[in-house]
Amino acid sequence: MRALCYHGKQDIRCETVPDPKIENGRDAIIKVTACAICGSDLHLYDGIMPGMESGDVLGHETMGEVVEVGKDNTKLKVGDRVVVPFTISCGECFFCQRGLYSGCERSNPNKAMAEKLWGHSPAGLFGYSHILGGFPGGQAEYLRVPYADFGPIKVPEGLTDEQVLFLSDIFPTGYMAAENCNIHGGDTVAVWGCGPVGLMAIKSAFLLGAERVIAIDTVPERLEMARECGAVTLDFMDEDIYDKIQDLTNGRGPDSCIDAVGTEAHAAASADSVLDRIKTATFMGTDRPHVLRQAIHCCRNFGTISIVGVYGGLLDKVPMGSAINRGLTFRMAQTPVQRYLPQLMERIERGEIDPSFIITHRATLEDGPELYKTFRDKKDGCVKVVLKP
Repeated sequence: MRALCYHGKQDIRCETVPDPKIENGRDAIIKVTACAICGSDLHLYDGIMPGMESGDVLGHETMGEVVEVGKDNTKLKVGDRVVVPFTISCGECFFCQRGLYSGCERSNPNKAMAEKLWGHSPAGLFGYSHILGGFPGGQAEYLRVPYADFGPIKVPEGLTDEQVLFLSDIFPTGYMAAENCNIHGGDTVAVWGCGPVGLMAIKSAFLLGAERVIAIDTVPERLEMARECGAVTLDFMDEDIYDKIQDLTNGRGPDSCIDAVGTEAHAAASADSVLDRIKTATFMGTDRPHVLRQAIHCCRNFGTISIVGVYGGLLDKVPMGSAINRGLTFRMAQTPVQRYLPQLMERIERGEIDPSFIITHRATLEDGPELYKTFRDKKDGCVKVVLKP
């Protein structure tokens, strides 16, 4: 089969690799009908995330048609259309039984590697580092899905691939980001990052009752999409974000702040951002947490910081004194996708949201390597890429 494979920093190739096979009775094989390039994939493309090996198949936003099922899988049958969550979860362990599926204790065969880095291992993920299992991803013609009798959700008749594809990751992630904020009527939510997850967080915040959303970015196409979603937008290259947000909230600050950026934050020549870049370039730091620092300072007293942007290692100069003295609450996670799938599928069916609004580029796997670069460089108005093998 054809697949997008990692071969080092900024080296993605479309290659022929062996077809996946059933390895466990609970497995399924799907023929991929649509997949996407995620902002998290760019951390791999840029060499930020350790544990990648040459030839690894990428991709964790995937859906398709079941073409084979394991002998113990009674949930799925050949011909079913399914969306596959990016988190691999067994459905039976301590965390899965509590709905905390991204903490699954069984799905990461390389959990010892993760424990050395983070203390404990989260769930395995598709196409995302051997620290998280080294599972081949779904930017391919076919995908093996472990625990397929628990994870995937069937797609109802009448919904297109593009309407439901983002249930695999970015819609549940953006929704969780907003849910973390415990939104009440009249609340103001600030969202840093108007990429795909940030846009889903904006939409979700309004779905959950926010009166106003302030969206921060600098890419014109993303800011325009955020405005179309109903947000007030700020360009961090043109304005002092702290001062402007205080003006917009009468000096109090937003009720909650969402970091939808994570480790590769950019900022307008701020001293802390420049220092972050120097530290990561000289291997004295692992992440660039400028956005997290800014969100903490901007948030109102006893507000909530919701973090869904990916961080990989140790963060430097995070203002915990501000957070502690002002009573901030932090909520964050890799999204337990399976927890959200039924309710979000229903919202799509009812017409409350059509996640396909963020798609700007449609292409084949062969176009994938060039589109990784286009997406990373934010060229050609690229906000979200969907590939159709």
